[in-house]
Amino acid sequence: MAGRGRTHRRRSPGAVSLPRRRPRWRPGADPRAVFHRPPRPAAGPGHHEAAERHVVVVGGGIAGVTAAVGLAERGVRVTLLERDPRLGGRVASWPVTLPDGSSSQMSRGFHAFFRQYYNLRALLRRTDPTLERLRPLPDYPLVRAGGGADSFAGIPRTPPWNLAAFVARSPSFDLAGLRGVDVEQALGLLDVDLPASFTALDGVSAAEVLDRLRFPEAARHLALEVFARSFFADPRAFSGAELVAMFHLYFVGSAEGLLFDVPGEDYDSALWAPLGRYLQRLGVEVRVGREVGAVVESADGGLRVRHAEPGADGDRELAADAVVLALDPPGLRRVVAASPGLGSPGWREQVAAVRSAPPFAVWRLWLDGRVAPQRPAFLGTSGYGPLDNVSVLERFEGHAARWSATHGGSVVELHAYALTEDARPAQVRAELRAALAAVYPETAGMGVLHEEWLLREDCVLVGLEPWASRPGVATPDPRVVLAGDAVRVELPVALMERAATSGWLAADRLLTGWGLPGHGVWSVPLTGRLGPLPGLTRRGLRAVRAARARRGG
Repeated sequence: MAGRGRTHRRRSPGAVSLPRRRPRWRPGADPRAVFHRPPRPAAGPGHHEAAERHVVVVGGGIAGVTAAVGLAERGVRVTLLERDPRLGGRVASWPVTLPDGSSSQMSRGFHAFFRQYYNLRALLRRTDPTLERLRPLPDYPLVRAGGGADSFAGIPRTPPWNLAAFVARSPSFDLAGLRGVDVEQALGLLDVDLPASFTALDGVSAAEVLDRLRFPEAARHLALEVFARSFFADPRAFSGAELVAMFHLYFVGSAEGLLFDVPGEDYDSALWAPLGRYLQRLGVEVRVGREVGAVVESADGGLRVRHAEPGADGDRELAADAVVLALDPPGLRRVVAASPGLGSPGWREQVAAVRSAPPFAVWRLWLDGRVAPQRPAFLGTSGYGPLDNVSVLERFEGHAARWSATHGGSVVELHAYALTEDARPAQVRAELRAALAAVYPETAGMGVLHEEWLLREDCVLVGLEPWASRPGVATPDPRVVLAGDAVRVELPVALMERAATSGWLAADRLLTGWGLPGHGVWSVPLTGRLGPLPGLTRRGLRAVRAARARRGG
């Protein structure tokens, strides 16, 4: 079996040497990663006729590029329409000019490429087989105002030892606080069975899950609430099932470890420019600057994608045999609302109910001094006003490192999630700058040579609505599929990994429906790694409590 040492045996004379079985390929370090096979291809013409089909992919972010790659690699003709002037969607980057005339880069903010993101990494391996454009971060500490810090460096990879080691060394879990933890509820984090666990917590918020656990206040903020806010949501409005599934994905269900990688250059150089060239080699026609308005049915029974073309009067229409809608929540709602013949009334209501998360801000500062060398590349925070994390970009992105070396300054990025609708940018910036000075005091007197400020409200909010009510990859029209992180996927995936996974699933649904082979996807295990033990223990605890209650009565 892969990963075990060899046992050397003395061969008897005349023994036949049998070929060793090749170990099955795995996408990461976890031997329990699960491969989910694509549907069996439908009986039909297969490659010959499917190669004549034309699919329009709407959206050039992770989900859309993944779907385009999956389709084109099987010989399907693909046109990709992207609203912005570049690929990448919400993970795009673009050049900016600084006051001294030098150029730098801006993006929508820091993204962590966890090693559990098997399907996103499968996309990146198309142009970077060894993933050498990603570099590991040694740690991502979490700090709480008033004292307390946690680190993930040196934690064992495999559950439950990672959880035990984290709790044992974390100052957020003191003995007094641990005595108050609801053991039965805590065991529930280990007793996961997906997708059933998604529906088991319908209507329960992440905040309520935290309340049930009765974790110490410091642990609540550092170990859980910081993660919930990484979904751009207030824990009171964020799905408790999603929190539990996320905890399973990153912490107790995977043996990939708790650390992550980041691109060593800006996102366009490291990710999207190479993938754009790969799409072109596959024959995909990539059209940027094309905002799609609607998907309509033509007189011949096909589909037409109505879109705006720069410099053209009126909309253009592009004929398609199938369409992949790989859009952010506002874009998906807008296109479906403008396409009255698309889907069924019930499905259209599902799409209309997709919610956007509250606004979030990204503020990148080019400072005239350097952040202290002991500061980490990425720091999560709690209790510092609107500040959720701080990145020191020259620690990992080449363009920022070059600017820092030339100018003697630092490129620092601040994130603020789940802002209120009436938040005033000037006030938020003032609070963020004060919080930065509190976390990194050496920045208090530094001047700002340049700044870039983004305020967006286009990420999905996985709220308290029933899990099954969210639109999935399939739609009532077999010619139309959805992809993106707003799409329901019955696997433990989140954020960028959900976008990539849904992209592969969308491509596979079309491919196998036309008699072509799909690709399949990987995930961490769907159930807890301790088997039935947590569930049996929880039932035993309930029985003990019931017996005590009867005796007390």
